[in-house]
Amino acid sequence: MARDIFRKKSIEKIVADSKAGLDDGHGVSLNRVLGVRDLTALGIAAIIGAGIFSTVGKACFDGGPGVIFLFIICAVACAFSALCYAEFASRIPMSGSAYTYSYAAFGEIIAWIIGWDLVMEYAVGNVTVAISWSGNLTSFLHNIGLHIPDFLSTSFFEAKNGNTQYLEKMASHDTAGAADFLDLHNTWLNSPHIGSVPFILNIPALAITVFVTYLVYIGIKESRRASNLMVLFKLLVVVAVIAVGFYYVNPANWVPFLPNKFAGVMKGVSAVFFAYIGFDAISTTAEECKNPQRDLPRGMFYSLIICTVLYILIALVLTGMVNYSKLNTSDFLARAFNERGLNILGGIIALSAVVATTSVLLVFQIGQPRIWMSMSRDGLLPPRFSRLHPKFHTPSFATIITGLVVGIPSLFLDSALVTDLCSIGTLFAFVLVCGGILILPRTAKHEGKFSVPYINGKYLIPLILGAAIVFIQIQFPGFFKNFFGLIDADHPNLSKGDVFHERIPYFAFTLLVLAITVAGFIKNYSLIPVLGLISCFYLMTELGTTNWLRFLIWLVIGLVIYFSYSNKNSKLGKEAF
Repeated sequence: MARDIFRKKSIEKIVADSKAGLDDGHGVSLNRVLGVRDLTALGIAAIIGAGIFSTVGKACFDGGPGVIFLFIICAVACAFSALCYAEFASRIPMSGSAYTYSYAAFGEIIAWIIGWDLVMEYAVGNVTVAISWSGNLTSFLHNIGLHIPDFLSTSFFEAKNGNTQYLEKMASHDTAGAADFLDLHNTWLNSPHIGSVPFILNIPALAITVFVTYLVYIGIKESRRASNLMVLFKLLVVVAVIAVGFYYVNPANWVPFLPNKFAGVMKGVSAVFFAYIGFDAISTTAEECKNPQRDLPRGMFYSLIICTVLYILIALVLTGMVNYSKLNTSDFLARAFNERGLNILGGIIALSAVVATTSVLLVFQIGQPRIWMSMSRDGLLPPRFSRLHPKFHTPSFATIITGLVVGIPSLFLDSALVTDLCSIGTLFAFVLVCGGILILPRTAKHEGKFSVPYINGKYLIPLILGAAIVFIQIQFPGFFKNFFGLIDADHPNLSKGDVFHERIPYFAFTLLVLAITVAGFIKNYSLIPVLGLISCFYLMTELGTTNWLRFLIWLVIGLVIYFSYSNKNSKLGKEAF
């Protein structure tokens, strides 16, 4: 049984299927129309979106100007992962992204897990983006004198949770904190009711999902044109924001640079990493690239480098224009300029936020159906998911299902919940991709194919680990004593059991680092994939035990589906008999 579920699909077979023109059984294949410029634009479209226009403000509030260190940390983690993605994409130029790569490296059960996990990155992540788009549209329309009723532009659980937070803050006499949730409290009270249940639905979130799904349905050319135009517009706006904003920077706002110390910076992991999600979505379009082995790696690196530079500059501008404590708002970018009397630029930023989140929706709605298409081709999902439209040459059924999976939950769910789930799911995918490079046999370099530079980590990995331990001990005396003694210096009243519960992810990280250090010494692991694996797993630990539990529940649901359907219908499994 174990041998069956870990059966691997060789790279040779995957590539042979691709060269044979693997289609949906009706003689229809995907259109190869994307070049490196299009792929870079798709990467930027996915990266510069909901993060920079909605979630980064909270990260700046938590970390102050020092949040740029978190941008750098996340960029480095993404860069290590991007190198590994690039090698996989060059060696396996097929749709499916991390799912396809895991099938070759780890076997079918891990491939299924990562395929199911990627639903959290693309579909669940797009729920957050759709809700964010709705908020940006509502804000923009309000600025020009139009108003959508709150009960028709707010998600049900967002209003419900906001009302709960408001009541709790008021009960503890925290009127300043309660003010942040006053609008949601009023929405909950004043909306129409069906019986005793408030009628609250996020109609704009559903509407934009339907529109983008239609655009993805009718073809990759149309999606490419729309994406390129939106990317050009929002890049112009971001550059204008940086250029104008630096003129209004007050260096005094950068003091103190780390107001909440390093712990405050790391509180923004979910928000900042969510802002980087997207470069890997490029790999799902491998079968629509003119030259995937050359262009996919370039598209990933170009988009990641451009966006990292812009993110750091934006963070410096924001925290320099206004005090970091004023940035915990949904429209923080526009508000920073409005406070300086630049209302026109604030309005343009609000419009840009609408365009930016639309482009993110577009890229992720392109990615999810193609992952399901790849899983269906392997027999792990029903055949309908790999069916291509005879006219539009797109995975039509999978695209429609993706639209439903994103659109319906966006009516109800709270974006805070799905942001964390999306981040932990993406990081898990990055961990497996980096691990996959360690497992795949090293091959000779071929012209036109990218490979991660091999740096023997036999001695370097233990050396880096030792240096990190010494640094922590010097900078944070007593850290290890408190960590292993289950003592929380910031919350001394917590019991050892509560501290242990919160530190479970960190203990898992510690065990992983020790295991990878020993394995690397024995097997001469390459340094870059190891650093990518460790850095991404560390970022996972910062998302908290609750999100790990939700993630594990999601994976258990996926395993039930695998053993109920996928294992029995696997084409690779049937070929073995």
